[in-house]
Amino acid sequence: MSDLETFRAEARQWLEENCPEEMRDGAAGEENVCWGGKQWKFQSDAQKLWLDRMAEKGWTVPAWPKEYGGGGLSKEEVKVLKAEMRDLKCRSPLESFGIWMLGPALLKYGTHEQKAHFLPPIARGEIRWCQGYSEPNAGSDLASLQCKCEDKGDHWLINGQKIWTSYADKSDWIFVLVRTDPKATKHNGISFILIDMDQKGVTTKPIKLISGNSPFCETFFDDATAPKEYAPGVSAIVGEINRGWDVAKYLLTHEREMISGGAGSVGNAMSSRGMGQVAADEVGREEGGRLADPLLRGKIAQAEVDGWAFLLTLERMKDEAKAGQGVGANSSMLKYYGTEYNKRRFEILMDMGGSDELEWEGERTKDGKRARNWLRTKANSIEGGTSEVQLNIIAKRILELPGA
Repeated sequence: MSDLETFRAEARQWLEENCPEEMRDGAAGEENVCWGGKQWKFQSDAQKLWLDRMAEKGWTVPAWPKEYGGGGLSKEEVKVLKAEMRDLKCRSPLESFGIWMLGPALLKYGTHEQKAHFLPPIARGEIRWCQGYSEPNAGSDLASLQCKCEDKGDHWLINGQKIWTSYADKSDWIFVLVRTDPKATKHNGISFILIDMDQKGVTTKPIKLISGNSPFCETFFDDATAPKEYAPGVSAIVGEINRGWDVAKYLLTHEREMISGGAGSVGNAMSSRGMGQVAADEVGREEGGRLADPLLRGKIAQAEVDGWAFLLTLERMKDEAKAGQGVGANSSMLKYYGTEYNKRRFEILMDMGGSDELEWEGERTKDGKRARNWLRTKANSIEGGTSEVQLNIIAKRILELPGA
């Protein structure tokens, strides 16, 4: 038996022995996600137990080094672990912007002291992070940001506003792009700073979306502070002062991968109960077993083929990144296709129920859950960089089109 097959057998045995039955239903979706953090209220004892066991094992972040709370697994072992979790229908124990975005940035740009201080609490689900990038006048043109950060000797003083800060009202800390040198050229003079939100200088205000939900917020900094060091050697600034744009660009590649499908949107579409089964339950089948609606049948078949092709592309890109080739501008391609695919998937789901799917309230549709989710997907092509910006990057950096 090869080392990888030995690991597969051991991983499966551990999962079977440690994943509570309640967490082995393959459930996905916002209502079943464990985000962690100081404000988090566990849905059940099983959800907490599952997180605690996986965190102790290092498998909430299996590829991270063990010294920083991870599992220290190779990329091949991570693939095996995820495959076994899917096979057993184990829920993800923890989802987190700290895992998807800040963690990779710290692993690349952070000092050992910063990694040792910030990463283990992320892996254990003890701290929930949000992102402070966009501003009212600096969205697609992010480098125009004006949130001011002044050096006050033993601390930094932050003043300004951020917008579209997802889940800021539920987060404990925020990683923020600030302008530390107002005289520098546009992309220079920006720093990447970590700020504790539990202070009177930081306030948040939810933004209500067309779906009726409020995952996004405005965040205001009014003489907010961050010490020069949170602990000996643990700087509040990640990377070099005035060179935060380098960190920001690297983090954005991970954010775009996450939005494109790394966080599960496309993977969920390819789950064991895919769109075909959902449609069969709602529309019915012909005598021969085929979906009764031929037009819907064609849309689903094409979407599932495209979904599997996209997942294979994601896996290939991840392998190339772990082999040192990087993702770079390809993250824009993944982000664009993944978000457009997710929007298309929900259009098909809406087609299945016809006009009934437009119901906004009522027990039958769980207060219009599918319609609200469909409307929420419209934001996919805005958050993390608009589709138009991604197409510009693809034209210029990948296709190298003349005049792009």
